[in-house]
Amino acid sequence: MRRRALLGAGGLAALAAGGAALAADDPAVRGPAAAPGPPGRIPFHGPHQAGILTPRQACARLAALDLTPGADRARAAALLRAWTVAAERLSRGEPPGEADADTGVALGAGPASLTVTFGFGAGFFDRTGLASARPPALAPLPAFPGDRLDPARSGGDLFLQVAAADPFAAVHALRALQRIARGAAATRWEMTGFTRPSGTGAADGTHRNLMGQLDGTANPDPAADRAQRDRILVTGPDAPGWLRGGSYVVVRRIRMLLDHWEGLPVHHREQAVGRRVTDGAPLTGGTERTPVDLDAARPDGVPVIAANAHIRLAAPKTNSGATMLRRGWSYYDGPRPDGAPDAGMLFVAWQTDPGTGFLPVQHRLARGDALARYVEHEASALFVAPRGAAPGEWIGQALLEG
Repeated sequence: MRRRALLGAGGLAALAAGGAALAADDPAVRGPAAAPGPPGRIPFHGPHQAGILTPRQACARLAALDLTPGADRARAAALLRAWTVAAERLSRGEPPGEADADTGVALGAGPASLTVTFGFGAGFFDRTGLASARPPALAPLPAFPGDRLDPARSGGDLFLQVAAADPFAAVHALRALQRIARGAAATRWEMTGFTRPSGTGAADGTHRNLMGQLDGTANPDPAADRAQRDRILVTGPDAPGWLRGGSYVVVRRIRMLLDHWEGLPVHHREQAVGRRVTDGAPLTGGTERTPVDLDAARPDGVPVIAANAHIRLAAPKTNSGATMLRRGWSYYDGPRPDGAPDAGMLFVAWQTDPGTGFLPVQHRLARGDALARYVEHEASALFVAPRGAAPGEWIGQALLEG
């Protein structure tokens, strides 16, 4: 076995069976500006993985890998040990630690607010002989009306979310992790996303998508509300130790039919969403952050927010409190063979349980969302992210060594 498979063997402490409590002053919640260390550094170690509650960075590289035939539990553990070492070094702006994994692309970039977040797909548990430990919430997502999913760009045994303020840092980190994985896992799919840099454009936490609408306005605020954080991170006392502090992530590639959408009058687009294009305020009035009045009606009795408006159907109030933290990015991959733009959103949503988060909302949207005629869901995946690693531990250690 190559040297990378032996990294950390025998020298790493076992993960505490009960996990760790979420720190109220967690720097990954406060964001990169408050994190200790060099400017732009987001600590890798912690009770939950960086990149879940972290404020969204400008660049993202998402990838899924499949374990290679014959890659057993021991090989998967060796890979995760090596990945943990590399990701921690990369988050400090340093080379990944293995000479053959570093291309020098990001020399001088510094930490660049880089985060690497790891997840496991359902197949990971089968391939490593851990099917009995696979959580019930990791059940396959159902087919939704209108889905046109490409199996080659869906699913996967392992998930990598690499996000940074600098695109060179993100590309360099993902390439390094892929090189380390050679012989143990092969890339199944890869996607690239972008948004505006932090501090520019819209209010903090929101960004404009390629439909021209502000996105993320109704996101929960885990930094200010512990109850909302508990709907994003797995904190229940019945959760296994390896998962307590982790989260589930749904990844969807949603192509926007921009040629059709951009030809609509502005007021039609606003009615479909339920918000003004200019400032993201709900059509019921106020500013972007003003709560939507779903009961408001015009003098003729017609609801101000249409019955099929996106924000009505997606609102927690109309979905029994279903909550997700969306950290999606836009993508633009040029023209398709038919000349239409291959562009849209990489929907990335974190939650404590997809059965009470993504699933009820998507079922409702699929039955009548006004935006449905202007988008196509082309890829889909569900992963579980284990809890974070303390110094001396590696991601997934409690699961794979338990």
